[in-house]
Amino acid sequence: MLFGEKLAQLRKAKSLTQTKAAQALGVPFRTYQNYESCKIYPRNRSFYKTTAEFFEVPESYLVTDDDTYIADAYERGGSTSKRQIQTLLAEVGGLFAGGDLSEADKDKVMLTMSTLYWKAKENNRKYTSSARRAQADSANSILDDDEDDTLD
Repeated sequence: MLFGEKLAQLRKAKSLTQTKAAQALGVPFRTYQNYESCKIYPRNRSFYKTTAEFFEVPESYLVTDDDTYIADAYERGGSTSKRQIQTLLAEVGGLFAGGDLSEADKDKVMLTMSTLYWKAKENNRKYTSSARRAQADSANSILDDDEDDTLD
């Protein structure tokens, strides 16, 4: 569950309107609405602490690794980067959320994704250090060793 979804859930548990919650947290109503709809994330990290105190929950409950990653992507690349990261996380999360993949197959998928990433970095050398190239080579050799294995 993302920050905005948790925010809405906490607000409803306290029987507050969005207007009242926004006032209590010291943000404009539209900003608060956008938080709840997961359109934007707080730029000021202290907002998470204030919100956690107001709703009497640990700050760690409000901010997951996914939220942090999405917020960072938004700060670095704007709404397009945020959307791309959200889509990617949702798709990858869906892959592992259920289904019949064995743990070995899940590991293979992750290794393949990592290898594809490092190969893309290798193709763009200006962003690739020699240590990262060595890591990509290592991942490639692991994949080559398992080349006969297939996902069922």
